[in-house]
Order: sequence, then structure tokens, then C-alpha cells
Amino acid sequence: MSVSVFVPSHITGFFNIRNDDNPLVNGSCGAGFLLNKGVTTSIKKTSKDETSIKINGKIDRRNETIIHEVLRLLDIEDNFKINQSVEVPIGAGFGTSAASALGTAIGISKVLGLNHDLIKSGQIAHQAEIKLGSGLGDVIAELGKGIVLRTKPGAPGIGEISCFNNETIYVACKTFGEIETSDIIQDPHYKKVISDVGLNLTKKFIKNPSVDKFLDYSYKFSADTNLMSKEVSNLIDYLNERDNILGSSMAMLGNTVFSFAYNEDAFENLEVDIYEIDNFGVKYD
Repeated sequence: MSVSVFVPSHITGFFNIRNDDNPLVNGSCGAGFLLNKGVTTSIKKTSKDETSIKINGKIDRRNETIIHEVLRLLDIEDNFKINQSVEVPIGAGFGTSAASALGTAIGISKVLGLNHDLIKSGQIAHQAEIKLGSGLGDVIAELGKGIVLRTKPGAPGIGEISCFNNETIYVACKTFGEIETSDIIQDPHYKKVISDVGLNLTKKFIKNPSVDKFLDYSYKFSADTNLMSKEVSNLIDYLNERDNILGSSMAMLGNTVFSFAYNEDAFENLEVDIYEIDNFGVKYD
């Protein structure tokens, strides 16, 4: 038996950190959105003596670490053939480690008939993220749809989200390189700045969420936390001067610009990757 699981990628616009000794409670609040491109994980049992993992057709020791952590948490002796197709940049603020972990947890459960629901699989993936310091709120967000507001921190079943937007929105992204998430979320200075700025914006956003406010608050967050590189700042300014652009900001946490528009032509003649906001969520067969 083999299973294929698609998990949409997730970009955070603004957030605040909520640390706790319990990894299931540890997490973040804030807002982000899902993309119609993400990570597809294909899994089947193998009779070989070890599990084989390939990411985009290649052995990738660095980025397979999250998969091994999920397997460790599941505490299963079986071996598998795991292939992942990652359709967005890795390490650039697209929540790929969370999507990798979530797809693995769901896929293993389906292949072995463990009867884990999405909440249980999400909790395993969230714990893997917390353990490796690779994310705080992407897993629970990736179980949502559209634009996702995280109102209570923690893993699925403990944290809480609300989702909105069912219209077609095009998203242009430009990545200038990687940012090591753990370097930011574990740094005392950045943790304080992010939490102070993000908490204020999240409280305001909860009262009246909208696409426009999401874009405005995302830009304010990236500016007030001083996380933008010069390249990111320059491109955001340029995009916001173009016709039909709803707004632009920085992916958290990645050296990546994102921009919204209702018409794909708004990104004409730009060297960017174009996606759509995903309103369907996790899919598997």
C-alpha cells in the first residue's frame, strides 16, 4: 500500500511567540496564508533494512532531518520508501519543514492503519517542529484554508485557528536566500521584539480581520521588527508602487517578498514565482 499526501505551504505575515515547557502548548499566534503549491509526500512500506528518503529526487541529509524526527516520535520499527516533492523554496519562509512533517505523519498513519486523525498527526508534526526549532505555528495553520488567523498557540487540538477568504487571490513571491528560523526564534532580542510587535498587531487584527489589514499589518510587522534585508525592502517598495497590487510584505521567517493581487497581470514582466491562495487544504489518496 502507498499513500500520497499534499500539504499546502504557509507564509506568515506577522506573529508573536508563546513559549512553554510543554511542546504541545509551545507555539505562536498571528496570521498567514496558504499557497496552492506545497509539499507532496509519497510513502510506502519496504522490505529493505532501512528507510530511504529522497527530496525532489535526491538525497538531502539536511532537509530530511524533520522526517526522521517524525519517525522517532511515532516510534515505529517498520521501514519505508519516502519521496517528497517540494514545489516552493526550502528555508525561505514557506513552512516547508512543517508541511514535510505533517505529510509524513499523515502518510505513515494511513500506510500502517494507525487511525490517527489529522489532529493527532498534526500534534506529532508540531512536536517535531518544536524539537528542531524549525517553526512554531506552521503546522496548525497548514491544517486550515485560505488566510489563517492563529488565535491560541500550540499544536492542533490545543491551539486554535480561524480561516477566512474564499476568493481567488494571486500571490507573487521572490526569494533572495534562506534565513535559519531557529536563529531568530531562539534569539532573546528577536523573541522580545517579535512578541511585543506581533502581539499588538494580532490583537488588533482579531477584532476586524480582512485582506487589506493583513497586508498592512504584515508590512508594519516586518518594518517594526527590522527583519527586512535591503533587497527585500527595495522590492516591497517597488511592488507597492505598481498598479493593481493589493500590498506586499516579507515572509516570516524567510528572506522572501510576497505580494497580493486580484489579477495575475499585476505581476507582468516581473521575475517572480506566481501562486494562488489555497482554499482547499490538505489532500491525500
